[in-house]
Amino acid sequence: MSSLNRGVAKIEVTLKWDPSPLGATPHDLDLVAATYTADDASGKPAYLVHFDSRSPDGTITLDRQSRTGQGFGSDEEMTLELERLAPVYTRVVVGVAIQQRDGRRTFGDITNPGIRILEGYTELAEVNFDGVSGSTAATVAEFTRDPSSGAWRFHTSVRGFDTDPQAFGALMGGA
Repeated sequence: MSSLNRGVAKIEVTLKWDPSPLGATPHDLDLVAATYTADDASGKPAYLVHFDSRSPDGTITLDRQSRTGQGFGSDEEMTLELERLAPVYTRVVVGVAIQQRDGRRTFGDITNPGIRILEGYTELAEVNFDGVSGSTAATVAEFTRDPSSGAWRFHTSVRGFDTDPQAFGALMGGA
């Protein structure tokens, strides 16, 4: 658990949604994390973690991935070990993108999508997508490193985008 002075350290982001109706094409939502340096904190990410990948240094991992939303509990899980990130990284943005393989789908087309952001047993935020129901992708959280103390701060940041998953990564960090 973090104190106010220390900031957040190890974060778990979980994504859930209900499966598509019987006979319908499965919904496929994906967690995405974009990491930025101080030199380009709102531009192109230094790297992305998505689609069953991990960061080059192993500090951000996609631990569970679903292509259908079937099963109990969370469908996708991502772990962010912020305290282990190299000092050059000063911002991490987490989002969700809907795969668009079989026509355009928005969060309004998905039944019960939701995100939980936890640090240990402490829930930092629970996010639904009601405010961005017409979007095909959304950012849900932002973590920034305090320049003087080095502590990581958490901000809920729900912003909708109308883009495909491949282009989403380049747009996530825009101010």
